[in-house]
Amino acid sequence: MLKHVVFWKFLEEAEGRSKQENMDLVKDALLALEGVVPTLRSAEVGQDVLHSPASYDMCLICTFDDMPGFIEYRDHPEHQKVLAYLGKVIADRKVIDYEF
Repeated sequence: MLKHVVFWKFLEEAEGRSKQENMDLVKDALLALEGVVPTLRSAEVGQDVLHSPASYDMCLICTFDDMPGFIEYRDHPEHQKVLAYLGKVIADRKVIDYEF
């Protein structure tokens, strides 16, 4: 099994929307990939509530059966649409992928 974990810091404003509006839009788009990308076993999106200096604004945790399943997700056209939008509204991104 493979976990894909991503953290984002969002811009205060981008694409005519506030940070919170963009976070909500991205959250909905990411969760909508469940059932669309067959290899995506689970997806969870969390938004930071503490807002500490070390905090990122939002995280995504996805589960896949294996690396080929993750690659299928990564390259899926619907996921690519979300990535294209994210590229316009984030200031920073961190990621880790690990097997368990």
